[in-house]
Amino acid sequence: MTGRRPARSTFPTAPPRPAGRRRSLLAAGALAVSASLAAGCGAVPGVTGGSGDDTVTVMTWAPDVTRATNKPGMPAMARAYARWINASGGIAGHKLKVLTCNEGNDSVEAAKCARLAVKEGVVAVVGSYSQYSDSFFPPLEGAGIPYIGGYGVTTAEFTRALSYPVNGGQPTLLVGLGKELAAECGPVTFVRPDSIAGDELPGLLDAGLKAGGHPAAHDQLAAEDATEYSGQADRALRQSTAEPGKRGCVVPALGERTGIFMDSFRRGREKYPAVRTAAVLGSVDQTVIDASGGPAGPYEGAYITGWYPVADDPRWDAMKKVISEEAFGDNRVDPADAGVQTTWIAYTVLRAVLERIGSGEVSADTVRRTLNGGLRVDTGGLTPPLRWSGSGPFTGAGFARMVNADVTLQVVRRGRLVSATKDFVDVTRTLQDADID
Repeated sequence: MTGRRPARSTFPTAPPRPAGRRRSLLAAGALAVSASLAAGCGAVPGVTGGSGDDTVTVMTWAPDVTRATNKPGMPAMARAYARWINASGGIAGHKLKVLTCNEGNDSVEAAKCARLAVKEGVVAVVGSYSQYSDSFFPPLEGAGIPYIGGYGVTTAEFTRALSYPVNGGQPTLLVGLGKELAAECGPVTFVRPDSIAGDELPGLLDAGLKAGGHPAAHDQLAAEDATEYSGQADRALRQSTAEPGKRGCVVPALGERTGIFMDSFRRGREKYPAVRTAAVLGSVDQTVIDASGGPAGPYEGAYITGWYPVADDPRWDAMKKVISEEAFGDNRVDPADAGVQTTWIAYTVLRAVLERIGSGEVSADTVRRTLNGGLRVDTGGLTPPLRWSGSGPFTGAGFARMVNADVTLQVVRRGRLVSATKDFVDVTRTLQDADID
């Protein structure tokens, strides 16, 4: 497929798709424009209009039906959010119209989605996922369209002036995980993709380990598209037991292939029962833990870092209510999925912007100026209060647009993913010291 290899500034985050998960079909009669169909895009089922002054049009994109990362829950969550908002009378008198686009894990398709957003006059791209920032940012920037709440997949999301990230992306997850493992593990082996994108990752994990007084991890490369990892798993297990008396840890970061690696790891672990595993949310979630054997599986006792509270935290109740009412039966919209959660938070930001604008003109320009004007967004405790400015505390580390360096530390106990700490862990200082060159 054209353009499949990401630019150097990309962090691979390919959340797993549990085997056998069914896909719900889009509702029949979904409103679409011919240009949208050409790019794999469509409008919200049940939402009409778009030409009137009271309708605000935005876009959400994510990859679907690909051989790599798939995040269909993000546009599905966006459509459910729009149905909920419009059933309640809109936001400050404005109806919400959501266009969606399948960016296909492809640079050409990502650029098509961005050009369609420009053509359709969207005021923002909200709660989306794409590895191809070099393809989608230029069209958006040419039209002045803000990018609110991307998944944090690329470094560009933390540097571009029109980007408004709601989490700290892979940088915070890996730094936070390394900091925790420094006190818990002997030798650490990091299994990551043998790719330009994967080259960005070891420095982040090592920064966290270093902050805890731990030596750097063994950096082990693996093919992105392998169908089995028995050799890599055996090597990682041996490396992690190289120091007698110390309990080693293996950290796989292979995106959707993490589950395949863990199948090999589980079989090889019989010889090395003391070795533990750890991961970042997005590679592992509760469905993956369940599918791998729950309390008897390889993730038992594993530390996992995430951006947000665990899925059963009551702070997610409002989102779950919307999913229950507007996406009932759509199993793409999993409230435990970090992509769905990110989309919810990104639309929370959009709602705050529209409420601030009120009855005034809503355009890409007014949305951007409102975000840049000191707007403080309360997400109900799902993140710290969000506010973007020209530069922040991470400018020196190469993440000028990052405003949220909080992570949550979670652990698998009795087969369930639960909080390991009372609340968020701030990794600002550690991230500032990270070396990702």
